Amino acid sequence: MTPAELSQAVQAAVSAAVEAGELTVAVPEHVTIERPKNRDHGDYATNVALQLAKAAGKPPRAIAEILSARLREIAGVSKVDIAGPGFLNITLDAATQGELARTIVEAGPAYGRNEALKGLKINLEFVSANPTGPIHIGGVRWAAVGDSLARVLRATGAEVTTEYYLNDAGVQIGKFAASLQAAANGRPAPEDGYVGEYIVDIAKALVAGVPGVLDLPEDEQLKVFRAEGLKLMVAEIKRSMDEFGTHFDVWFSEKSLHDSGAVEKAIERLREQGHVFDQEGAIWLRTTDFGDDKDRVLVKADGETTYFAADAAYYLSKRDRGSEVSVYMLGADHHGYVNRLKAIAACAGDDMDRNIEVKIGQFVKMVRDGEEVRMSKRAGNIITIDDVIDWIGVDAARYTLARSSTDSTITLDINLLTRQANENPVFYVQYAHTRMCGVQRKAAERGIAKSADFKPELLSTEWESTLLGQLGEFPRVLAKAGEHREPHHVARYLEDLAGDYHRFYDHCQILPKGDEPVTDLTHARLWLADATRTVIANGLTLLGVSTPERM
Repeated sequence: MTPAELSQAVQAAVSAAVEAGELTVAVPEHVTIERPKNRDHGDYATNVALQLAKAAGKPPRAIAEILSARLREIAGVSKVDIAGPGFLNITLDAATQGELARTIVEAGPAYGRNEALKGLKINLEFVSANPTGPIHIGGVRWAAVGDSLARVLRATGAEVTTEYYLNDAGVQIGKFAASLQAAANGRPAPEDGYVGEYIVDIAKALVAGVPGVLDLPEDEQLKVFRAEGLKLMVAEIKRSMDEFGTHFDVWFSEKSLHDSGAVEKAIERLREQGHVFDQEGAIWLRTTDFGDDKDRVLVKADGETTYFAADAAYYLSKRDRGSEVSVYMLGADHHGYVNRLKAIAACAGDDMDRNIEVKIGQFVKMVRDGEEVRMSKRAGNIITIDDVIDWIGVDAARYTLARSSTDSTITLDINLLTRQANENPVFYVQYAHTRMCGVQRKAAERGIAKSADFKPELLSTEWESTLLGQLGEFPRVLAKAGEHREPHHVARYLEDLAGDYHRFYDHCQILPKGDEPVTDLTHARLWLADATRTVIANGLTLLGVSTPERM
């Protein structure tokens, strides 16, 4: 029995009590079931009696007495105790707990997936680094977290479009083109230009790909370096994202907003909503009505549109393309964007607390031998995604970057993350998976297969009970990660699950030794090991991390 099934059983008990006239109360749409930290308090606990007390006009313990009598009649429930002011502590029999192993194995990759966010259309924008250089370490964090979040959201029923916003219009692209042109002609980079080996590499590739470009007049050259250099840089970003296992459904061009007239149309739509005003020759959006610290300029007095105008048009584009919730994942230096982006949504007539979400990711640093690593051979003054992959690998980077809340600063220890040790979290979880695969290989070599005559009641030790309880939590953890947009809950859960499995493995003999006979307990434990392998594989896949069978 899963926690979700038990929740439904408690809900049914409330409904039956209402029908029998024992309670006069509305049946709750959801009943919370929790796993007590102290296992002496049973397998699961619920506060439903406290939840209903006020509406029912009865003391919580009186309601608990009514419900406990009905819960004790449910098949698989061995004991129901009332604790404190009216908590119900529920203990399942071993067979009911153990049956979960079969449920998981038979469900396979589908186990844990749920419909908590069914039908919700989400546009998830992340990374979106300027296409003027390689993805730096801050962008790498969003590549890991954003891609993992997309997988989690889809696993909880949401319809997700992942999107990379290319800032391919404006001053920075001009500086990037001028830097490429200077490198190709053997000149120093212009003031405030871009430097690093990657500029030289792209310039060489461009010259090779566009014969005669250096024979053109300077102005014509610059146009070519702008257009073709941008293509090469975007191709490089896409290559690095592919190598990192991060996929985007849409690569959206900021330039397209200007070229299509979408920016002007967005300003008119916002004016119709009553939030655009003219002052001192400029066009403004009154964002202070919705919590911004100052009103924002859309069009300057000289007629030039601002980045903010493009931001407004981009948000409206997402909504026009069917997004119900637009999630922006921005770097640590973008705190000032939160209120202004939410104000755009509000000015457009949307609910700024529902239709738009802005998440800020904190800084990441890397250390080696206790010293911070600050420089990249290729990019000069930043650590790039290629550096991260070279130093610690895709699995370690993705797992470690996704295992912490984005509002916390994190450190990647190169020495630790390349070590096969329990202190290395990705190794700890992957090693649990390989251990289970090893058990399966050894069983196959000895001709032992899981028997269809599975006796779940044999999984009765404290280590087996703890492991089964942890396995039952996976759907709930996944739903929580999706609801709160926090994939780190999945990673932390996997570490707890791996720990429970390692303890089970150390205390419970799975395969017989020597000439010992194969027993029903052997088969039962093979089911449990396979169920655990399934859940760890499902969790690692959601994080975009591989599931090795050998290490």
